[in-house]
Amino acid sequence: MADFNLKDYRKRMDGAVASLKSEFAGLRTGRANAALLDGIMVPAYGSEVPLNQVGSVSVPEPRMLCVSIWDKQMVGAVEKALRVSNLGINPVTDGQTVRIPMPPLTEERRRDLVKVAGGYAEHAKIAVRNVRRDAMDALKKGEKDGDMSEDEQKAHSSDVQKATDSVIDTIDETLKIKSDEIMQV
Repeated sequence: MADFNLKDYRKRMDGAVASLKSEFAGLRTGRANAALLDGIMVPAYGSEVPLNQVGSVSVPEPRMLCVSIWDKQMVGAVEKALRVSNLGINPVTDGQTVRIPMPPLTEERRRDLVKVAGGYAEHAKIAVRNVRRDAMDALKKGEKDGDMSEDEQKAHSSDVQKATDSVIDTIDETLKIKSDEIMQV
């Protein structure tokens, strides 16, 4: 079958891993990380905009985030958006700067974060399995339509399964690293 390209499916699987890594960046590990605030939306100028479009986020200390807000009128909206986020943070306003001290994580909260990370990893695995299913369906259709022989279909199926196993292993490894990072005191 001339139009079956494993690289396309592998690229989609790798996309699931990239998405997982960006979700992991938003999980707190006890250390301040600017990516923690990536998902915060602020009501500004008549619509919801990402926090990084109304100010710059910096990490001056290991347990502190700072948001330097460009427009004075946006300070209250940014502070409110940070307070209502489910990050468990307590922002402190200082002029046009909002400081966000990162409280140390309790053992219970760390365990909860590991469970959340596991959920993210499971969603990534489901996405990879869906890509695998799409590839297998395309192969079966190709064989049925006479575009490839049964042997070619089996060889391609084996390659798809190897790619799937490889990506699932990468997801498991990424989860283990993130879980260890979260549990580290």
